[in-house]
Amino acid sequence: MKKKKMSKKVLIIIVNYNSSDYIGDCLSSLNKINYQKDDFKILVIDNNSTDGSVEYIERTWPEIELIKNNSNLGFAAANNIGLQQAVDCNFDYAYLLNQDTVVQSDFLQQAIKVAETSEIIGAVQSKLLLYSDKSKINSIGNEIHYLGFAFAGGYKLPDKPLAVKEITYPSGAGVLLNVKCLKKIGFFNPEFFMYHEDVDLGWRLWLAGYSILLAPESLVYHKYEFSRSIKKYYYMERNRYLVIFQNYKLSTLLLIAPALIFMDIVMFFYSFFSGWWLEELRVHYYFLIPANWIKIFKARKKIQKNRRIGDKEIMKRFVGKILFQDLANPLLKYVGNPILNLYWRIIKVIIF
Repeated sequence: MKKKKMSKKVLIIIVNYNSSDYIGDCLSSLNKINYQKDDFKILVIDNNSTDGSVEYIERTWPEIELIKNNSNLGFAAANNIGLQQAVDCNFDYAYLLNQDTVVQSDFLQQAIKVAETSEIIGAVQSKLLLYSDKSKINSIGNEIHYLGFAFAGGYKLPDKPLAVKEITYPSGAGVLLNVKCLKKIGFFNPEFFMYHEDVDLGWRLWLAGYSILLAPESLVYHKYEFSRSIKKYYYMERNRYLVIFQNYKLSTLLLIAPALIFMDIVMFFYSFFSGWWLEELRVHYYFLIPANWIKIFKARKKIQKNRRIGDKEIMKRFVGKILFQDLANPLLKYVGNPILNLYWRIIKVIIF
């Protein structure tokens, strides 16, 4: 008698924070997926919501495990609770799913199918489409600018058939993570709180010798709103510095320093005219505190210890232009990007 092939065990992790407008659709779609019931589990981790979403989950989905935090730990630390459970309970994979998403019934099967093609695959991102217009892309793999900026690849472009491909880093809105790889490189850095934690994790996966792929047949629809994200200026700006300070070699940091200083001046003036100058000052104040540098050096030491490839190789995947599709800034388009891209074309030849 032929032995039945076992499915991979997957923990689906959803961080919930005041998601009463979203979580019902998300959990309803998960209830219809065609993955072996005994081989996946849904875990919702609540960050001290006050909008009734916790009570809704308890009342409507009593079979789902719900962890209730006493405070808002942020996206990174809350997900880490789930990732630790994935390790402790011997799951093969952890799938991180945003609360404001809806999944296609075979999304998990399609992601697993890609992940199982090689042992060095550390993460597989689903194709993220915009829920408001399912013919448009939210992300087909995200991009990293060499100064730490990050943005969704393919955003708002028409959807089309794609092949499996390598991507620079996966969006935390819908990504399958290999638990074995996480044991080696670690989870999210909780210091990030939210934003750029997926940039950092993807960068660390590549540095450790793993690859990241897009599963184009794994479809997740995202109720994405750019305006909701850009208000979190402090975390996006502070965390891009954390990413580059922790992941680059010292020699590379020295090479990008002139461009970093130039962009820092541009960002200050941009924040002043945009009304975010207080947040910009908060970012600079963070890096004036010695205790924060101790945390940076500690994280950096671990990352560099796990490094298997050099900056010249990793930076082949980076870009020289900042392409925030929803920020049509003439100064960035006609001055900032040409200067930054020219500098990038020069230094990437020198980086070793």
